[in-house]
Amino acid sequence: MSNMGEVTNTIEKKLRDALAPTHLEVIDESEGHRGHAGFREGGESHFRVVIRSSAFEGQSRVARQRLVMDALREELKGPIHALSIKADTP
Repeated sequence: MSNMGEVTNTIEKKLRDALAPTHLEVIDESEGHRGHAGFREGGESHFRVVIRSSAFEGQSRVARQRLVMDALREELKGPIHALSIKADTP
């Protein structure tokens, strides 16, 4: 693994396990939110996820986002302050 943080690694693992994506990017955008609500020193509070998975076939945009959020339920209660999701089919 690269030098990603613990939360980033957890997001990646949970999404891979839940949705078997063909493409997955987990981008920590926390630094851009310095001084705003939810910012923590050390980052890992604001994320953007770009994910492609056949699990999204026939699903609406909202349903796709719900699948991602369900997989990250625990993290959304704790360390994740903001999550932006782009979910497509392969």
